[in-house]
Order: sequence, then C-alpha cells, then structure tokens
Amino acid sequence: MPKLSVTVVAKNEAIDLGAALASVAWADEIVVVDSRSTDDTVAIARQYTDRVVVHDWLGHIEQKNYAASLTSHDWVLSLDADERVTPALAAEIRAALTTDPRHAAFRIPRVTWHLGRWVRSTDWFPDHQDRLYDRRRARWTGRYVHESLTVDGSSGTLTGEIQHYAYRDIADHLETIDRYTTLAARQMHEDGRRAGLLQIAGHPPLAFLRNYIARGGIREGVPGFIISAMNAYYVFLKFAKLRELQHRAPRTAHPAP
Repeated sequence: MPKLSVTVVAKNEAIDLGAALASVAWADEIVVVDSRSTDDTVAIARQYTDRVVVHDWLGHIEQKNYAASLTSHDWVLSLDADERVTPALAAEIRAALTTDPRHAAFRIPRVTWHLGRWVRSTDWFPDHQDRLYDRRRARWTGRYVHESLTVDGSSGTLTGEIQHYAYRDIADHLETIDRYTTLAARQMHEDGRRAGLLQIAGHPPLAFLRNYIARGGIREGVPGFIISAMNAYYVFLKFAKLRELQHRAPRTAHPAP
C-alpha cells in the first residue's frame, strides 16, 4: 500500500486546525506549512506532527505546491484547516491506495456546514474537490481564485465526504465574499472580460434562481434562501468590481461643484 502524506497550508487557523489534523491522524505523515501566524497555529500543529514549516506566503497555488514538495511520500491529500475528513472517507482513501490505483488523482465531494445545517443543495453540493493525488503526476495550477489540480493521467471519484466549516457566521461569509470577488474581478479583467448593465443586472438574479430553484436551495428553507441570495450577491459584486476596474483612472484633484 502506498503511504500517504497530508498537507495543510495555514495562517492564523488556531480555531480550526486541531480538528482538521485530528481527522487525518491515521495518515502516514502530516506536513503543515504555516505563513507566519500570529496566533497559536504553529503550537497546535506541533501537537499532531513534527513536520511544521514556517514559510512566507506564496499564494494559494504555489504554497500548496511547496507543501507537496516537502512530503516524504508521493501520494498526497491536500486539506484546508477548516475541513475535516470523515471516517468513511478515511476508509475509502485507504482502500483506494491499497488497490494500487491506476488513477493519478481522485475527486472528493465536499459538504459545507452553514447556518446550523449541512447544506446539500445549491452550487455548494456536491462541490467535488481534486484533493488526493500522486504528486509525480499532478500539481496545482491557476491564478488568483479557484486553484485547480492539473493531472497527467486519469482521475477517479470517491464517495466519502470532506466536511467544510467555511464560515463562522453571515458576517464572516460577507468578508469572504469581499475578498474573493476582488480576486475574481481581477482575474476576469486580465482575461479581457467586460461588465456592463446586462452582466451587473442580469447575472445575479439568474444565479439566485439557479441556486434556489434549479439546485434545490428551496428545500433548505430560510437557510437555502439566504445562501442563494448570498451567491447572487457574490455574482453582483464580482461584476461590479470588474466594471470598476474597466473605468478606473488615476486619482486626481477634482474641482468642487
């Protein structure tokens, strides 16, 4: 059976990190790359592994590739500090590796806890993540948001879930939306995308209907409505910030009206 290394990149994740590492204590190795945290992240990590490296932040993609380069084993499971591996997924991973898989990577469904429930609707589920991979045949690629795993070979799909504790509350959700829409708008702008009234006014309601009706958010009750509305707000803000980038000019003094 190939041995497995788990990698976690973290910064100021003292609240979540312990539970994440406890969920993968069965792995052959855990490597934590910390980006100079100012809380107890490093101390907590050292309770679970002696492979803790403090390293300047390189961005999501390069930091994950750097973490993989430090592992002793070729099979890697990349986990975020706000995620947990369920016992069912752990057993499935061990079984997949035991059979000497022909695949170079595996996709894993992820379920998010928010507003007091596991959200199994909207665009949030099953939210497949490419996280288990052979580092000799795969690496992280992308630019600002939604990094992806580029795989040289085939990918399989597991059924066990990663549990995702993405947001503490709605305020935390809004802060995340603000950060990620800034990056998304920047990426779209560099790709030559444009935003006008049609995109700003039209895409958000379509996103709401897709999440609330087509993807079953209505079955979640009030939380489903809130999540669908927040997803629509994400789309609105992304295109609004893209338009701002299109029309941004150097700041100069303007005469008073």
